[in-house]
Amino acid sequence: MKNILYLALFVFLGSCGILKSPSSKVPAAVYVNVDTDSGRIVLKLSDKTPLHRDNFVKLIKDHFYDGLLFHRVVNDFMIQGGDPDSKNAKPGEVLGLGDLKYTIPAEFDTSLFHKRGALAAAREADEKNPKKESSSTQFYIVDGATYTDSQLDDIEQQMHIVIPKNHRDFYKTVGGDPFLDMNYTVFGEVVNGMDVVEKIAHMAKDDNNRPLQDIHMKMAIVR
Repeated sequence: MKNILYLALFVFLGSCGILKSPSSKVPAAVYVNVDTDSGRIVLKLSDKTPLHRDNFVKLIKDHFYDGLLFHRVVNDFMIQGGDPDSKNAKPGEVLGLGDLKYTIPAEFDTSLFHKRGALAAAREADEKNPKKESSSTQFYIVDGATYTDSQLDDIEQQMHIVIPKNHRDFYKTVGGDPFLDMNYTVFGEVVNGMDVVEKIAHMAKDDNNRPLQDIHMKMAIVR
């Protein structure tokens, strides 16, 4: 099965922002409540990825995500959602190929990495998508695992990336998905509700990593 989130390594692969003074040109941070059948996740969107941020905000305001599923979950890796075909999908139906008919240019930033709790955009494989452009709708939240220095050295060689020391320290102590860095756009992070992410990631699932119990989402912008 081809999933929009593709990994060569695996071959399948409220809270409010602090408002600035009127004289400040720095925008208030954008926070998102993601209410699920398993509880609430609160996301903070990054201002360093404005194309992804603005697209996500527009879709949320249009209620695009309301009623969709977290259709693919992998313990110690990530939970993925945003496939429009998941709304009212029948039990056992294969999901993961739906989106809107546009992509978003990659917005890689070395300060944004796949730490535990990172919010990132799914995309098609490099063979079809050499520019690593993001899906218009599908996203994932990193659950992740911890890594040793030796494992991180191997990932650097295999993925042709450099993992900065502060990122490396995070991957060794808190965890994440370092093999995705600079290959998939990170555009936010979880600020509350990682216990909900973990609960969803650990759910019983079928052979396509779809939870046996549907996990719906509903999103709202909180400032």
